Amino acid sequence: MSAANVLKLGIPAGSLQEATVELFRRSGFNITIEKRSYFPTIDDEEIECMLIRAQEMARYVENGVLDAGLTGHDWIQETNADVQEVAELMFSKVSRKPVRWVLCVPENSPVQTVKDLQGKRIATEAVGLTRRYLEKNGVEAKVEFSWGATEVKPPKLADAIVEVTETGSSLRANNLRIVDEILQSTTRFIVNKQSYEDSWKRKKIEDIVLLLQATMAAEGRVVLMMNVPKERLSDVLGILPALKKPTIANLSDENWLDVTTIVDEKLVRSLIPRLKDAGACGIIEYSISKIID
Repeated sequence: MSAANVLKLGIPAGSLQEATVELFRRSGFNITIEKRSYFPTIDDEEIECMLIRAQEMARYVENGVLDAGLTGHDWIQETNADVQEVAELMFSKVSRKPVRWVLCVPENSPVQTVKDLQGKRIATEAVGLTRRYLEKNGVEAKVEFSWGATEVKPPKLADAIVEVTETGSSLRANNLRIVDEILQSTTRFIVNKQSYEDSWKRKKIEDIVLLLQATMAAEGRVVLMMNVPKERLSDVLGILPALKKPTIANLSDENWLDVTTIVDEKLVRSLIPRLKDAGACGIIEYSISKIID
């Protein structure tokens, strides 16, 4: 294997690290991170991994230190990095929902809209995002970079903050009220534009993304297989939701059919009794690891 046939891949350190490693594991790539090491090992000799803070990922991908990496859309916007976004991956630290950058003030603050922050002080880690937001709204305020614990800074150290939230629990715990939402962000698979022009790297990236997306598509879904009398097929099909159309196959007994479909796992407990009542039997449920359209 030539030195050129190695993909330099950035794994986001910090809040996304564990979720990213787990997603790769379920997609077929085992990543091992040793303590105090920034160079994880992966069971693919064509990939070299490096741990990089999500906040810095886009910059290192843009300048070619990395061929590709995973980071939030928010940090791409914050750094104005010129990178290729190949895929949106709907996962974060806690849930499969976007995170939100929000403008917050103390519960008892007189501030009701962003306009009320004219001449005030705002603390945030996303200085660029905040300044562009204020400019868009015609507001001049002092934006200060926050090194952490941003939620505790109002009211003594700042009049307001711009902070990322996934569940809102930390904001509520610190008696903060959301004034406005600035940005919703999801995880993106980003690529250096020059690297993406390399045919080998492009194919390697596309293969990785295919597996990641297939794994995410399978989350929370299961396969149901069952035997159905031909005369009861319409009754069963009327009950079944389907990713697409169920697969129907003949059995050795010409009066019976095999029906296979993919359904949301949370629906199974209510579906199975109804399917049984509709005439289905030999019902089997099994998990799936990937769905590829």
